[in-house]
Amino acid sequence: MKGIVLGLSFLLLGAPGSYAQQKSGSAAPAKNVLAEQQIKKLSKDKWRWMAERKADTLAVLFDDQAMFVHMGGSWGKKQELDVIRSGSIHYKQADVEETSVQIIENTAILLSKIRLLAVVGGNEVTNPFIVTEVYVREKGKWKLGSLSFTRLLTP
Repeated sequence: MKGIVLGLSFLLLGAPGSYAQQKSGSAAPAKNVLAEQQIKKLSKDKWRWMAERKADTLAVLFDDQAMFVHMGGSWGKKQELDVIRSGSIHYKQADVEETSVQIIENTAILLSKIRLLAVVGGNEVTNPFIVTEVYVREKGKWKLGSLSFTRLLTP
């Protein structure tokens, strides 16, 4: 009889803890799913705006301290917008093959495997990249903090 009472005591003591873990664990993923969807849409829109050379729209998306890393160098927001406006790099089309998002508090890290068709220095080129986009949520809005291109060695 003591064994049954002891067993039930452990069962009852363990139940509230497991319920609390399930409850708190389920709320965060639901919130992250929404944030992941927002980031994926924002990234897709960004590629379209870059192709359309909508520098003013991109200026709103890019954080003032944003950094951009390309095969030929790295620079800040003003330089990236100047590159887009001048057409020295024209991101004609980004075919996104794979994408994943990791949310860490107010930061989202999006990784995309893309094939980018661009015009660089007057020459049309196509390159496979892994692109890292880092977004930071400020006052309820996502801002792009970093965009980095890593060229893949495989075609």
